[in-house]
Amino acid sequence: MDPKHQALLRIMELEFTAIDLNLFLDTHPGDQRALGDYNATVQELMAAKMAYESRYGPILNYGLSPSPQAWRWIEEPWPWEITFRAED
Repeated sequence: MDPKHQALLRIMELEFTAIDLNLFLDTHPGDQRALGDYNATVQELMAAKMAYESRYGPILNYGLSPSPQAWRWIEEPWPWEITFRAED
């Protein structure tokens, strides 16, 4: 798998983890270990998104990701057009 798709896959993994921890914390709000894991995951996710955007362009299309050059959002395949292969 090429570096761009590896970075996107890592973002997807971190987003899944953050959502899972968020749901857990909804039912276990006093769990300090889960809260620490959540905060660490969110920080890593934000860093991963910033790194991806600085190298490959916007990852979001609704106002949270600036496009410093020409409008680049349309240059990328849509999420459902990306094929991730386990053997890559």
